[in-house]
Amino acid sequence: MQLLLLLLLLLLLHLLILLLLLLLLLLLLLLLLLLLLLLLILMLLLMLQLLLLQLLQLLILLQQLLLLLLLLVLLLLLLLMLLLLLLQLLLQLLLLLQQLLMLLLLLPLLLILLLLLLLLLLLQLQQQLLLLLLLVVLQLLLHCYCNYYYS
Repeated sequence: MQLLLLLLLLLLLHLLILLLLLLLLLLLLLLLLLLLLLLLILMLLLMLQLLLLQLLQLLILLQQLLLLLLLLVLLLLLLLMLLLLLLQLLLQLLLLLQQLLMLLLLLPLLLILLLLLLLLLLLQLQQQLLLLLLLVVLQLLLHCYCNYYYS
């Protein structure tokens, strides 16, 4: 009986060891699952990090594109300002040309007025010369008359 009890005890001990081994195996499986879960989370985080890195690269590219667009707009604005200055210079040149043409138009008019004044002066001079000639003729006649009368 004692032997049977000992056998039973050994069997129980053996079952207990098996149960402990099974429990350890279960715990090991659980740890393995936990490790797999952590590995999966780590992979997801890594994928998320890669995705964020690509998103960051895309944002940097977009920023460079916007900067390029801004430079293009500034260049266009500068070209428009240059064109505006050129048009303003052209307008000033046209105004200057208009004033020059007005002066050229006034120049013949001034020349005509000058010629008219000269003509008036000549007419005045001619009248004075005629009067002088008339006076000379009258004086000559008077002289002739006086010579005839006193002779």
